[in-house]
Formats: sequence, C-alpha cells, structure tokens
Amino acid sequence: MTLSIKFIDLFAGLGGMRIALENACNEIGINAQCVLTSEIKNHAIKTYQNNFVNAHILGDIAKVKSDAIPDFDLLLAGFPCQPFSSAGNRLGFLDTRGTLFFEIERILQEKQPFGFILENVEGLVKHDRGRTLSTIIGKLEQLDYRVTWKVLNSLDFGIPQDRKRIYIIGTKSRAISLDFDAPKITYLKDIIETGVPTIESKLIDTILSRFNIEELHGRSIKDKRGGEDNIHSWDLELKGSVSDKQKQLLSSLLKERRKKIWAEKKGIAWMDGMPLTFAEIASFYYQNIFNLQDDLQGMLKDLVDKGYLKYEHPKDLEQITDDKNRVILKRKYRYDLPKGYNIIVGKLSFEINKIIDPHGFAPTLVATDMSRLAVVDGKGIRKLTIREGLRLFGFPENYQIDFPIDKAYDLLGNTVVVTVIQAIAERLVIERVDGSYADRQNRASVPDRIYNSLPVCSK
Repeated sequence: MTLSIKFIDLFAGLGGMRIALENACNEIGINAQCVLTSEIKNHAIKTYQNNFVNAHILGDIAKVKSDAIPDFDLLLAGFPCQPFSSAGNRLGFLDTRGTLFFEIERILQEKQPFGFILENVEGLVKHDRGRTLSTIIGKLEQLDYRVTWKVLNSLDFGIPQDRKRIYIIGTKSRAISLDFDAPKITYLKDIIETGVPTIESKLIDTILSRFNIEELHGRSIKDKRGGEDNIHSWDLELKGSVSDKQKQLLSSLLKERRKKIWAEKKGIAWMDGMPLTFAEIASFYYQNIFNLQDDLQGMLKDLVDKGYLKYEHPKDLEQITDDKNRVILKRKYRYDLPKGYNIIVGKLSFEINKIIDPHGFAPTLVATDMSRLAVVDGKGIRKLTIREGLRLFGFPENYQIDFPIDKAYDLLGNTVVVTVIQAIAERLVIERVDGSYADRQNRASVPDRIYNSLPVCSK
C-alpha cells in the first residue's frame, strides 16, 4: 500500500511550495495529494492552473470556512507579513485578528493537521522589535506544535540568488532541525542563457561606448553611492558634459556629504546625505584635490544648471502631531541655515540599474526591481529571461509562465525558492510517515541516502 501525504497550499502564488513538497515525497517514494489551493491574484491563478493538472483553486482563504476544508497532513503557506494589533490576550501575546496569519492559525486550530511549513521575509525577525515573530511562535505553540524557525539563504542550497527568508516549521511530534550542510555553490553563469536578443537604447549605447563589456560585471547605475562598482550619471554624462575635475568633485562630494561631522557642525540630526555649503566643500576640495586657481564656484553652478546637483537648505528632524494625536518625526527644511550643494540621488529612470556579475550571484529578487536587472550576453546587455528567473527560484525546466515578462517578474518576485522548501519538506514528510525519524527501527521504506543525512533536533 502506497503511503500518502495530503496537504493544502495557501497563498499559493506560482505553486513553488507545492512543487517542493511533491518533489520531496517523490524522492522518498510517497504519494502527495493537494486537497486545497488558495490564491487571489488572477495571473498567478492562471499560471498555477496551467502547470498543475485539474488544479481547483479557491479565492480568499478568509472566506473559506474550516469545515469546508478536507482533512490534511501538512499546511503550506508563504504568508504576507502584516502588523499585529496591540490588543493583547491573557497570555500576553498580541492579537492576530485582522491579519492573514490569523487564517493560518484558525485552520490549524480547527483542523489539527500534523504539521506546517511557513515562509516569510527576513524582516519578520525584527519586525516590531521581534514582537511579531514572538506572537506567531507563541500562537503556534499554544496550538500544541513543536516549532522551529531559522533564516536560510538560497545561496546555501545551490541557487545563485542571495535570498534570505525565514522558515517556520512545526509538527505534533517533535521539533525538526533546520540546520543543513551547504552544498556546492552555483553561480549565475551556471543558469543564464546565451544568444538572447539584447537591449538597443541610447543608455546602453552610451554605457558600451565608455566601458568594455568585461568591466560591466557587477556594476550598478546610480548616483546614491560612490565606489568602483557604481556607474554614475556624470560618468556617462547623461545630463550634459562633465569635466574630469567636475567628476572628481562629484565623487568627493558624494562621500563627504554622508559624514556625521557636517551634521554636528550644522547642529542638525544626521541624515544620509546632506547639502554642503561652498565653504564646507572648499575646505576639502582645495586641500585634497586641486589648487586655488580652480573655479570651484563656477564648476558647482554648472553642475546645478545641468541637474547633477541641487542647491538647497539642509533638513532637520522635527516632532509633529498627526491627526490621530500621535507624535511622529518628520524632516523639514531649516531655512535659518545656509543653502548648500547636494547630489541629486533620485532613482535614475532607465531600463536597467544593475548588471549582475556572471561569476557571482543575483541579489534578492523582488517584483519591483527584477525588470531593471541585466546581464551581459555576447557583446550586448539584456534583461533576465523568464526561464532564468524560474531557475533563480529552483523551478523545474518544464514550468511555464505564459504571460508578458513584466507580469512574470511580478509573480517571480513574490514566490518561494523551491530548493529550500524541498529540503525542509523531506524532513517533515519523513517525520510524518515514520512517527519520528530519530527512531530507525520503526520507520517506513525511506531511502537510506536521505534518511541517514537527517539530523535530530533535541528541542
């Protein structure tokens, strides 16, 4: 008789957690059966249905009564993080009502499955000074689950994306370890395609006219920071011609404006980048860079006219009371202090803002930024393909997203890393079918190569 694991897939997205659990069960020789899926985003639902045969997807899980949910063994959820109410209960934990985690809590309480796998952003660990995570763990433990949590990085699971996420797991039997041995590291070059059409635009032509293709690996296009990894608007002369001395002046100002000493001299709260007066700039310009014959005032005025600099008063923190009688801090201009010169650091509105190093890793991929990441392909530059995006989340090669690339980026930026979830799922599945993977004499026919690698968590 084939053993079976029944599960529900909440906030399902692309179905990454489902794929991971099904892969884990397949590796062990167990049948996996999804008995309920919940998702509300239309293009996610269509993609899910295209990749999972006969997938029946319910909408908002908050509208699904618990008695309408079939019995199941494992709950999967990459749930959104929301602030909790400050109204506590008798046990001292904050109230979860009104949040999406409450739906998970409700289902676990009423259905009492064997266990769960939850995934969320790394920021959950420090959210509200750790109180949100404490609330979640406390609620799960109140439901009689042995809970383990840990922040894991997909880099340690053979995925070339620097993506840290918190994973929270629990079972009715014992706490399961989330300690893993890191496999061989995979680099971006191992998953990128070649021969894909490259971008043709004025920006790309300008970049390629000033840099060799090999020099572009790992470079960012932004004005907010200095350093060799950044290509600035003035390096490309995007707003007008810039002399070598002006470029050195801008690079020096970029660093100086972040030093706390200037805030102390102005008597204001430090901020990451303050306008500096002509006298303040002259104090380091003439000492460290050029000579007294340089027309510093003229260079600064020219950079303001072209839009590389702005001439403004510094800002300071001020306490104000909002319409709910809460005291908040807000930055306001200090018109009593002299104006200074500041780098214009708003996001550059171009088709790319970073070129990923093929010998390195992709940064954390999020929906809002994926469309502006690029790779070198041959003698040109292009954006990540949908297939590359799927590989950066560990999806199988037969998975398809049949939507325009902007919608695909939106879906991918909010999904889970299949490889990480699969490693976790193997442990929970074995614990479920064996009662305890620590008990080697009373286990099912789990392959030794998997079983013998499992650590025991003593918690």
